[in-house]
Amino acid sequence: MNPDEDDSREELLPRLEQQIRFVPGIGPHRAQLLQALGVETVRDLLWLVPRDLIDLTHLSGVNDLTDDRIHTVRGQIVDTDAKAISRGRTLTSAILRTETGLIRGNWFNQPWMLRQLEMNRDCLWTGKPKFRDQRWEIGHPRIQWLDLDEDNSPGKILVRYRLTEGLTQDALRKHVGQVLDYVAGNVADHLPIRLLEHYRLPRLEEAIRNLHQPSSVEAFQAARRRLVFDEQLDFQVGLQLRRRIRRTREKSPVIHVTPQIDARIRLLFPFELTRGQEQAISDVVTDLESSNPMHRLLQADVGAGKTVIAIYAMLAAVAAGYQAVMMAPTELLARQHWETMHELLLHSRVRRCLFTGNLKASERAQLVEQIRTGEMQLICGTQAVIQQDLQYHQLGLAVIDEQHKFGVVQRSRFDSAETTPHVLVMTATPIPRSLCLTQYGDLDLTLMTEQPPGRQPVITSLLLNDKSRHKAWEFITAKLREGRQAYVVCPYINSDNPDAPAGALQVYESLSQNELQDFRVAVLHGQLDRGTQHEIMARFREREIDVLVATTVLEVGVDVPNATMMVIEDAQQFGMSQLHQLRGRIGRGAFRGYCFLMSSSTNEDSLERLRAIERYASGFDVAEADFALRGPGNILGTEQHGSQPFRVTRFDRDEAILKETSRAAERMVEKGTIDEPDFAPLKLRVIERFGNQLDLTRTG
Repeated sequence: MNPDEDDSREELLPRLEQQIRFVPGIGPHRAQLLQALGVETVRDLLWLVPRDLIDLTHLSGVNDLTDDRIHTVRGQIVDTDAKAISRGRTLTSAILRTETGLIRGNWFNQPWMLRQLEMNRDCLWTGKPKFRDQRWEIGHPRIQWLDLDEDNSPGKILVRYRLTEGLTQDALRKHVGQVLDYVAGNVADHLPIRLLEHYRLPRLEEAIRNLHQPSSVEAFQAARRRLVFDEQLDFQVGLQLRRRIRRTREKSPVIHVTPQIDARIRLLFPFELTRGQEQAISDVVTDLESSNPMHRLLQADVGAGKTVIAIYAMLAAVAAGYQAVMMAPTELLARQHWETMHELLLHSRVRRCLFTGNLKASERAQLVEQIRTGEMQLICGTQAVIQQDLQYHQLGLAVIDEQHKFGVVQRSRFDSAETTPHVLVMTATPIPRSLCLTQYGDLDLTLMTEQPPGRQPVITSLLLNDKSRHKAWEFITAKLREGRQAYVVCPYINSDNPDAPAGALQVYESLSQNELQDFRVAVLHGQLDRGTQHEIMARFREREIDVLVATTVLEVGVDVPNATMMVIEDAQQFGMSQLHQLRGRIGRGAFRGYCFLMSSSTNEDSLERLRAIERYASGFDVAEADFALRGPGNILGTEQHGSQPFRVTRFDRDEAILKETSRAAERMVEKGTIDEPDFAPLKLRVIERFGNQLDLTRTG
């Protein structure tokens, strides 16, 4: 392409959408550096949110300090110290020299801080000082380092960006300033004046300038709030438009659950349902008996019994003459659900099948035909159940298990059928509150937190050295002699690298010859054929095996009440939700469960995650901690470029704005305000951004 033609095409674009290299003063070389930060257009650079704010307008001298009020002081660290104090606790200290005197900083149980304290470098300490022993101290002060190559004059407010090789803070600030001048007067605001006034939001162009060149800390915070509000409102309006489509244009079969049907289904369960299960069934039945499609999220902690709700709902649909399908993310989980259903329905006339991607061609063709004609009533499978060539006769209910492994896109596949089925989404991985408002904002919510009667919380211990590990094995072997059983979970099957975490095969050999030489030990992993896996699990259930060394094939569906102990080797290799799922395999009977997290990691982020697992027994608490540490992940469940809608939001601190925009979007769509002329730019923006992902093309 001719460069002149390229330039002329760019001139036709709105300034926010133009390539960054065409901005005066930037050019191709700088544009290439900015590309490493994900910046390709003018909009990308303006929405590159500063990671930090250096406030040099309100610095305190030593004589200005007061107890229990936040102060910021400036100086250089001139001395550091670290020592052990009582009961294994540690104290890391530093002395900050300011122009008006010395201040001490203390960090308890944070020994890694010693490596982060740089001597004789300008920095800011922020915290609440206390006057002790004739000197000022700040406990756990926040440290902000000041760079020599920037203007750190008192009275300034500096924004800090994440950087890439070849770019300094000053250079990036300069480029942002060039772009702000380039778009001045050309930033259209898609929100109407009445909305801005109601929520006390600054205009968009003003907010963008104050985000990068704030006149005060308050102006920066107001600017950031506006941009968080924008991206959350866009998404929330999209979710509410999606709900309106379902409510007004989609109809589902009315599935009546008579007392007779209810009694017949309950007879299949050889136990009494918990109050949480009863409430969940009540919610589901209410939805099924409406012609409005059910779109309900069932959140249950590990072991709370969500599969019972799924089976109840599916059988209610079948009893009413409709088909029901359950989709699981893996063949292992699909097969476990299938075996549970098959055992419960052993003497039932319900025609049922397992449908996965590993079926033989002839078997698959036969099942496809039986599903198409309605001969097959209850289907359990993987994502194979949403393949385009699979047609249902009369699909009344779709159950989607472990929804977080699919995303909005896969969930909507059932919606595209000619007859809209009711949809029940389930997860045993509790979801943080803020994600419930975003990723699952178009679903009604049922929580099941109650555990079955007699279930006791698992005691979890983090073991970081050989001494504690030795004590743990003494405890485990004593319990094994009492007749209990144990799992040992490893992150890998095999490990050829001596420096890498040991695999299950190596751990099996080592334990069999050392700590567990007096016990019956077996190894289980995904490379064993299915028959061998089932045989090993059957022997473990029958107590012919004392200890099972395994990979994460144990994560879901394994239920051996006599297994009360679990050792997780190299626990830092697992995610927090995965660790909680694994821990849920024990303590399922009358005896208390004990989980030991083994780790030799020195990475503080990894250890913080493991400490959270040790601290929290509830999956809901684990989910909140995991979310705060790890962030939201991919909200829409798609890897397409630009699909991640949240560039500004910090979910660990913006929950109030999420709730505010959720309520605003709900009112806007319910009352029809979104269809009024001055809201047209907002509605158009929402459809352009999320039309495909949220299936909004039918909004009209």
